[in-house]
Amino acid sequence: MAGTGADIDIAALESYLSAELGVNAVETEVLHDGLNLSIAISTANAENAYVLRRPNKLRHTEAFNDLTGEYGVMERLEETPVPAPAPVLVCADESVIGDPFLVMTHIDGVSIPLGSHPPERFRNPDSRERLATRLIETLADLHSVDVEPFTDVCDRATPRDQLARSTARLEAATTVTGCDLPGLWDVAEWLERNAPSDSETALVHGDYRPSNVLFAGVDRPEIAGVLDWETAFLGDPLTELGYLLLRWRDDGDPTPPLDGLEARYSNEGALRELREINDHGLAPFTAEPGSPSRRELVDRYEDGTGFSFEHDRFYRALAAFMLATVWADLDRHQVEAGAEADRGPYIEYVSTIARSIVDGEFEL
Repeated sequence: MAGTGADIDIAALESYLSAELGVNAVETEVLHDGLNLSIAISTANAENAYVLRRPNKLRHTEAFNDLTGEYGVMERLEETPVPAPAPVLVCADESVIGDPFLVMTHIDGVSIPLGSHPPERFRNPDSRERLATRLIETLADLHSVDVEPFTDVCDRATPRDQLARSTARLEAATTVTGCDLPGLWDVAEWLERNAPSDSETALVHGDYRPSNVLFAGVDRPEIAGVLDWETAFLGDPLTELGYLLLRWRDDGDPTPPLDGLEARYSNEGALRELREINDHGLAPFTAEPGSPSRRELVDRYEDGTGFSFEHDRFYRALAAFMLATVWADLDRHQVEAGAEADRGPYIEYVSTIARSIVDGEFEL
């Protein structure tokens, strides 16, 4: 298991990067230390800047591409309209920072984390409409690229494959955490019964959401880059459309009662956040003036790809199921590391959303 950013010999890293990149690496800064350790690298030439990514927890499972595969995906994206960092090098020498890592070009921009709002300059109806439009257009561009160049760096997965992997992941997680999720298992059974028999095949990012997109621009938001390609695969593009739509809030969406969660959990911080999510959605800016509806996003996506978003309840419920599974797996990791699982309220909440989609309460 990789250590933390604090464990790294910064002087040795800067010396290695200076030699390999042919530039003088003068400063490093830890940007994020979670699923991946991400480090910003500044150079003496201000025009050259890089980001180092080293896999941490969970990256060594079959749910993720290895560093060579991630590098290969980004390398091939350079020949497409999809904006992404350019890969620079993969270092397999564990003596440098304790594990292999990847270096890519730095892109200026800001992301929008779960539950957050866009930058202040984009908090107006025109900007919210533009932001959503660029999100869906970029997703359509991604799903329209030629898949042939990616066949040697990406695995293939059908919706049934994704469901089977997520179900196995959930079983493993709940065995460790002891979390009882009967409603989520009911959703899994419904998904198994209703999985489409045929689907298109496209390059799928695997985790396309506002927090994995960098937005730039002063008056009009533009997408500067799409990040984190370790989950890319070849599969049904509608699974990813459903994943993005899960974060969208429409007028008239139901607000499930939270009485049961409030009775079972004492984590007031989590409960307060879930009340906000319940009222405003996972991405609250989508509920504000200017933001298009889910139906409008789907119409633009269908126009851009030629795909028809049939079986929408399946794809949106699958997205909720997989999100709950990811959170359950993170709880498993915490328990195995000797910490207490703390995502129970979130897992139960998104399970309720999945059940509501299955039951037709969250209309497209």
